[in-house]
Amino acid sequence: MATSEVKVLGSWPSPYAMRPRIALNIKSVDYEYIDEKLWEGKSQLLLQSNPVHKKIPVLIHGDRKPICESLIIVQYINETWSAGPSILPSDPYERAVARFWAAYLDDKWFPAVKSVGIAKGDEEKKAAIAQVEEGLALMEGAFGDCSKGKGFFGGDEIGYLDIAFGSFLGWLRVTEKFNGMKLLDEGKTPALVRWADRFCSHGSVKDVMPDTDKLAEFGKMVIAKIRAAGAAAERH
Repeated sequence: MATSEVKVLGSWPSPYAMRPRIALNIKSVDYEYIDEKLWEGKSQLLLQSNPVHKKIPVLIHGDRKPICESLIIVQYINETWSAGPSILPSDPYERAVARFWAAYLDDKWFPAVKSVGIAKGDEEKKAAIAQVEEGLALMEGAFGDCSKGKGFFGGDEIGYLDIAFGSFLGWLRVTEKFNGMKLLDEGKTPALVRWADRFCSHGSVKDVMPDTDKLAEFGKMVIAKIRAAGAAAERH
């Protein structure tokens, strides 16, 4: 597969942009990564490739129309390059369970992680942290069910749910750093602590996972912008 045939439009701080890159790495597919500096504006290529949502990530595969939405892209990669290791479970029930937890992480858990950083006051922050910790307890249980005693949610190798959850680990670490606390805790979620270490050191992940300190600096900028916008809105 020539490099030019597969392109990923992403942005380095985005957990969602990590997902197709990890999936392509698992499948040993060469691709060109195009980093969008969204804080400076959206490129014409992005606007043309995803005219509905105007968001990253986008997968461009040859002459086909672009594929959008991170987990849809992961599923497309799994089906298109079927010769490599399977990312989704072969069993329909296990596949449904993996999709259920991935949807929970995107719809409920990660919004709670983000809300910790922009919470107004201690009570709001405590409530958000409690929601994050509750979700981690749920995922600790899900790991036991899905992994069947092996190293990853997907079993012996990284799978769909590993990619969905693991892409958020960088921002989880930043949240821990900002608040001087451990959310992934050996005492409460020992299986997830070990899983996170395995995931981040995996060959398909380690070069894609952003540096925590660099991500933290970016996070400070984002939080400052959100708070400034909120203060401006209150003045009006």
